[in-house]
Amino acid sequence: MTTTRRSPGVIAAALSALVLLFASAISAQPRYSDSGPEPLLARVFEQIEQNKWEPALQQLEALIKAYPNFRLAHLIKGDLLLARAKPLKAFGEGSTDAQRDKVADLREEAVARIKAYKNKPAADYIPRYLLQMRTDQEHAVVVDTQKSRLYLYQNDNGTPRFVADYYIAHGKLGADKLREGDKKTPIGVYHVTASLPRQKLADFYGSGAFPISYPNEWDKRMGRNGHGIWLHGTPSDTFSRPPKASDGCVVLANRDLDDLSKSLQIGLTPVIISNSIEWLSLDDWQSERGALLAMIDEWRGDWESMDIDRYARHYSKKFQSGRQDQAGWIEHKRKVNAGKRWIKVEARNISMFRDPGRDEYVVVTFEQDYQSSNLSNVMKKRQYWIKEDGRWKIVSEDAA
Repeated sequence: MTTTRRSPGVIAAALSALVLLFASAISAQPRYSDSGPEPLLARVFEQIEQNKWEPALQQLEALIKAYPNFRLAHLIKGDLLLARAKPLKAFGEGSTDAQRDKVADLREEAVARIKAYKNKPAADYIPRYLLQMRTDQEHAVVVDTQKSRLYLYQNDNGTPRFVADYYIAHGKLGADKLREGDKKTPIGVYHVTASLPRQKLADFYGSGAFPISYPNEWDKRMGRNGHGIWLHGTPSDTFSRPPKASDGCVVLANRDLDDLSKSLQIGLTPVIISNSIEWLSLDDWQSERGALLAMIDEWRGDWESMDIDRYARHYSKKFQSGRQDQAGWIEHKRKVNAGKRWIKVEARNISMFRDPGRDEYVVVTFEQDYQSSNLSNVMKKRQYWIKEDGRWKIVSEDAA
């Protein structure tokens, strides 16, 4: 019996949207990554785009061998095999009506993976939010929810250096969390607070989980609530989840989470979640960083001067610390200074992270060494700075 072979163009047509995505991405002159399934997946679409469907099947076999429960790879393989027998009109045509939603999810995953693989940021560009990492912060995590991607940066003597990136799933209803149960992922500046091993978790959370500090002080001030936002893995029978699949957590494949976990420091590693990352050239990043550092040093010097008017100009009209507003805070400092002959303030080991959301604050944390004629102490302090009338000002200040 003779088997009729369909034109390879039929296969390309069946996966046309993804093939076009691949072809357009090539022109972007990407910086390639060789981690995760994306390189093999990209080669599959490259073979399809070139009408080389047998090599494409071979690449799919290699992909499935490396990632046995990668459902997207199995779906593409099914399409290619089905195309041998009949023309295909749509991605995932061999699936049943009941599977259509899952097929749509897998197509979204394919688009997200290939876009991210083929359009990586240039090596000399930095997420705008990583203004300065403390010396003991070895890495930083930045999440782009629109691209379903997590980027890992290393602290290279104060300059963030790209290390790796991973596909992620996030909230079913998108980002910018406001309320408990809204199925959204928060946007803001957070840090890893704990490590929960697999043994203490349901299989749903995969190989582990890392809770983050949502809601932070700013979220609470803005009236945002909710809890239980984690970085976590996938169930044992699932390689990855669709781009919008969680109740607000950031979800990685277990292999990726295990790899990422080697770089996470409990209580230290910043996790900055954005809707869409804004990138800066190294020169622009250094300029923004230098401008804010200069303002912090000016604040410190004006405090030492004991000139309360100079000191007060650094505080926003919206300032709040506990129950004190701007006027109450300045009056308190005026009374304290009245009993002193001199003040010396040093700010050491400063970190500065810019909020990626609409609030655009910068959270600044440092070790404060305060000495005066009648009191000395050392404490860890956290300030929130915002732009007010074109000038950086402190809107919140408390012990960290």
